[in-house]
Amino acid sequence: VTEKPIDYLAPIFANYFALKDGLVQTSASSTAANAKKLLSSLNRVKMETLSTSETTAWMSVKANFIADAKSISESSDVEAQRTTFIRLSEKMYALAKSAELEKPVYYQFCPMANNGKGATWLSKENTVKNPYYGATMLTCGKVTETIK
Repeated sequence: VTEKPIDYLAPIFANYFALKDGLVQTSASSTAANAKKLLSSLNRVKMETLSTSETTAWMSVKANFIADAKSISESSDVEAQRTTFIRLSEKMYALAKSAELEKPVYYQFCPMANNGKGATWLSKENTVKNPYYGATMLTCGKVTETIK
């Protein structure tokens, strides 16, 4: 019986979604705590367990991904966390596109975020819950892609 290799990307996705939910709730402390968990899961990735496409994506995002997660984990300012989350989400999207996902992930976009330039994020739900505005504009945005 061959054992299934440990999926090092699954905790990254779980911790990213928890971090995003902290921003939806406008909770800097929850966001920072979940960013620490994300940072820990990023540091545990074993290259030899990744597929070729996952390895390529991981190598292109790893350094900045870790730096962004660290920055969010050390911040107590939810607006600063949201600004860094824009960049973090771009790395997460690249990783999601390369990964073999067990469940669909929804790529969402808010045109008003980022000073009107728009910003994206990933969600495990099709329903929009905006991490850039929280309760102020919870449903602002749309799903632009379903990643399977």
